[in-house]
Amino acid sequence: MRVSQLAPLSLFLLLACSLPALSQDPASAPQPAAATGAQDSSALSSQAPASFNEVLDRIVQREHLFLAQMRHLRPLVETYLQNLKTDKTGDDVPFKDQYYLGRLDMSDGPEDTSFVGQPGFGHRMLNHLTGMYSMHFLPLGFAQMVVLDTDFQKRYYNFNFVRREFLGEVRCIVIDVEPKKDSGTGRFMGRIWVEDQDYNVVRFNGTYFPHPKTSYYLHFDSWRLNMRPGMWLPAYIYSEESELKYHVSKTLHFRAQTRLWGYDLKGLNRNSEFTQILVDSPQSVKDQSDVAADATPVVAERMWERQAEDNAVERMQRIGLLAPPGEVDKVLQTVVNNLLVTNNIDLQGDIRCRVLLTSPLESFTIGHTIVVSRGLLDVLPDEASLAMVLAHELSHIVLGHKFDTKLAFNDRMFFPDEESFQRLDFKRHSADEEAADTKAVELLKNSPYKDKLGSAGLFLRALQDRAPDLPNLIRPHLGNSFAQGKNTRMSVLLASAPQLEPQRTDQIAALPLGGRIKLDPWTDQVEMAKAKPVALLSAKEKMPFEITPFFPYLTRFNGRGSEKVALLPK
Repeated sequence: MRVSQLAPLSLFLLLACSLPALSQDPASAPQPAAATGAQDSSALSSQAPASFNEVLDRIVQREHLFLAQMRHLRPLVETYLQNLKTDKTGDDVPFKDQYYLGRLDMSDGPEDTSFVGQPGFGHRMLNHLTGMYSMHFLPLGFAQMVVLDTDFQKRYYNFNFVRREFLGEVRCIVIDVEPKKDSGTGRFMGRIWVEDQDYNVVRFNGTYFPHPKTSYYLHFDSWRLNMRPGMWLPAYIYSEESELKYHVSKTLHFRAQTRLWGYDLKGLNRNSEFTQILVDSPQSVKDQSDVAADATPVVAERMWERQAEDNAVERMQRIGLLAPPGEVDKVLQTVVNNLLVTNNIDLQGDIRCRVLLTSPLESFTIGHTIVVSRGLLDVLPDEASLAMVLAHELSHIVLGHKFDTKLAFNDRMFFPDEESFQRLDFKRHSADEEAADTKAVELLKNSPYKDKLGSAGLFLRALQDRAPDLPNLIRPHLGNSFAQGKNTRMSVLLASAPQLEPQRTDQIAALPLGGRIKLDPWTDQVEMAKAKPVALLSAKEKMPFEITPFFPYLTRFNGRGSEKVALLPK
């Protein structure tokens, strides 16, 4: 990925310049789209290569096949970036952040459709005039890092075998790759890891070289997962710069995580029941008029609200914003049940819990469905802190706060995916938020978590402390913010919380991003990470709300549920 030293007048034009023109030798052209990944894999690996040169031929073929596969996929791509500075103790800490979410389309070169919007033409022109020596990130440039080279050919590169190495359970050939002189701009330079069965690139670490005069390529570490037979697809990209000088007195210092998911939205939303319809014979149909009756006004109101709720939940899952029902939901549901039972609350109608797949920290309710973001679940330090989040949302339901039922009309679901954050709004009025805070404290004081609320308050204190520097992490897109200025959700718990002691390794107020929730990029299923706890060697390893590199434990697809998912160690 590259960043521009001058504000871009056209995102598309700059991106087009940053990628080499796509061309292929006839002998190495991708297979037709109709061929499956497994069939292509079999065809390419029918004979084991007899030399390193033949290994390189196989790698080039697989990379071209990868590009052909990606042209037919439309995953969501999310990048969260933190600019860093060195504090008085010498540690690097975030002081500014940026967030991008879009859908990647590689059918005609990398393009995206943004969900969160980017600055308009006038804003970019203002930056051009007033920020001549400021660095501007190109959002899609991070997504470009899924591609080793859009025209990967042996004639453009020098290759050096390094060693064999395991990445998780996958044995790899490690090769250093360097572009030849005059091979063109934007060629990959770094190291690649190639699995030794079908010779797919599963990881590449480095940058693109050389860069044009007015822009810079960033360093990155890009990982692919084996999501289906013969298909290794991009899932994680980590990028970092610590001393990139782009002006006499300007140095770029940042960390960024890019995640991709939603590869199989069509399969996820396919109505399999349609093919299994059983038609009853006329003789089996019985007259139910003796028990059937129209819904009463109260029941009709509840049914109407549930219809609006279901429409919103189904639309968000179809887009790829909401994970399908799964094991994490059951964990959240257990905490909700603990709150209900210990407070002797019997609600009419089921309460459901779901996971929003994005990184910004937010939670909200859609009717009787409680939604918590993946990013928030990642950083919560313990179950008591999770109970605090769920108690607040549960209180909206218990108090009967109004849910706008306009979404019960199905035509309101007919909108482009990129308008989701504008069309779906589950924010609450400040009075409802304050009432929910008060009720949540009451629920928590009668719950199994009553003696552990200090950690929940400590989390809020850490969040309030970091909020000014990380506005995009705590900025909600669908619900209410946890912290706005001096106002923080559940301020009663905040007031009674212990003081933050950053130098204590035994005081964990919040976790780094990405340590708790594991996402399957193909099915969008989420699971709780099962990594063993790691003893901290120093206080700087606490890294609350911060970005860290990816090191997934790679496995091969075996078709047996979640075992195929690469594990991210905590």
